[in-house]
Amino acid sequence: MPPPPTPGYGGGYAGYAGQRTDGLAVAALVIGIVSIVCSIACLGVVLGPTAAIMGFISRQRIASSGGALGGGTLAIVGLILGIIGFVAGVGAFFFWIYASSLSNTTASPTG
Repeated sequence: MPPPPTPGYGGGYAGYAGQRTDGLAVAALVIGIVSIVCSIACLGVVLGPTAAIMGFISRQRIASSGGALGGGTLAIVGLILGIIGFVAGVGAFFFWIYASSLSNTTASPTG
């Protein structure tokens, strides 16, 4: 009779390989957050689609892994934050264009 399994990290058993989180899902989440934070400098236009694409690819990888990969929620949140960051970046771009046109029209001509 084999000896009973010894408890490992987290109360599980030694040798138990749990579901690992897809690194692309974590990256999508981080870049999605950064895209929102940096959208005021119009960087959300570049970072937002990057996060959305990474989240989409990660969801496909997780679905096709047969349960070996986790992090589906992280991938979806990264995708959504990427879309929000993109929209905020485009809004900031148009705001800067509008604000600069106002400052140019209100300046008095010298001459």
